[in-house]
Amino acid sequence: MTGDIVIGTRDSTLAMWQAEWVTGALRRANPDLNFHVRGMKTKGDNILDVALAKIGDKGLFTKELEVALLNGEINLAVHSMKDLPTRLPEGLAIGAVCEREYPGDVLISKNGETLAELKTGARIGTSSLRRRAQLLYYRPDLRIVDLRGNLTTRLRKLRETDLDAVVLAYSGIKRLGYEDLITQLIPFDICLPAVGQGSIGVEIRIDDAITRSIIAPIDHEQSRIAVEAERSFMKRLEGGCQVPIGALGRVENDLLFLEGVVADLHGKNAVRHLVSGPVQNAGQLGIKLADTLLEMGADKILTQARREFGFYDDK
Repeated sequence: MTGDIVIGTRDSTLAMWQAEWVTGALRRANPDLNFHVRGMKTKGDNILDVALAKIGDKGLFTKELEVALLNGEINLAVHSMKDLPTRLPEGLAIGAVCEREYPGDVLISKNGETLAELKTGARIGTSSLRRRAQLLYYRPDLRIVDLRGNLTTRLRKLRETDLDAVVLAYSGIKRLGYEDLITQLIPFDICLPAVGQGSIGVEIRIDDAITRSIIAPIDHEQSRIAVEAERSFMKRLEGGCQVPIGALGRVENDLLFLEGVVADLHGKNAVRHLVSGPVQNAGQLGIKLADTLLEMGADKILTQARREFGFYDDK
């Protein structure tokens, strides 16, 4: 087969890096095809003066790409999996999940302190309710400051403002070559990552068998299984990407281990649990974990968070 394949992506530096990485892998797997990257702005990229949780829309970083995909303007869309809502638009599907980078969060502090070493009342920059909730559960004295913008913007704000530290995903830091700035890999027992964090996903039209076959070589089975379980967990809790929910799936041999947390936004309460089972039951394990946390009180925490922050769930 020969032809041109158009790859859609957000036009941020990190998103373009991810799209180019996917493009390189696809070129190696399909040397007879021509691949072109098309960068686009999304609603989440254009609204930078409002906290993500307050915008009240689904697919903040994906909707424009999905419209282009459904309209046939692009053949596939490359996303950070953590940005993809758990319910995709009708006619679209996740065609591949690339091999996952280390999924955890990192601390970058101005003076080299770890989370435990930061001064009382230290100002931590993050736009994530998930990070806010878990960090305050670990250290209620911290002051969480909403921080929007792309990765380089947030690093600049750390240097130029009175922030003491920022919390970011390791995957983005590594992909853009800022690993030397990392002060601490935040342990998972302090902060579980966002659903899908560290994974690059490829979205396609559900009936496009040709594109599905083209991207099949970059689908990583263990990463796909882990992310499927995490997304099933999130979907059962009816949570969008901006909720105080963390999860981490990992595959060992033929077993899947899935851990999840729901924490309130003031650091006063959190419920957390771990389940395991055969990899074939990834979706069911996600539901099982969610139901267990709901029995432990997750529904009350999420209801209170929605009331306080007015964010919208992913229904």
